[in-house]
Amino acid sequence: MISSDVIEHLFYPRELPRFAKQCLKPGGQLIVTTPYHGYWKNLALALLNAMDKHHTVLWDGGHIKFFSVKTLSQLLQEEGFTGLKFKFAGRLPYLWKGMLVSAQLK
Repeated sequence: MISSDVIEHLFYPRELPRFAKQCLKPGGQLIVTTPYHGYWKNLALALLNAMDKHHTVLWDGGHIKFFSVKTLSQLLQEEGFTGLKFKFAGRLPYLWKGMLVSAQLK
């Protein structure tokens, strides 16, 4: 199952892996992409005074959740997914634009 840049728009992001569990057989794969928000990226945004622009509340239908590797890992593991493998895209290391995680249902 693939979810491409959806989870960051959900009020209840746990519902995505819960729905995936209903669709997947044990050992099935879930692939999730979402914008990357780690410590160094957020620090750079703060130092460049770009937090308001990046995390704007004025974008109707915009992002309402912001994930790091740690928070996305925790969410998927708590919902029964294992073997998480991350890939990153865009910009410089640790300032990545997006991340992809593949996870396996127990």
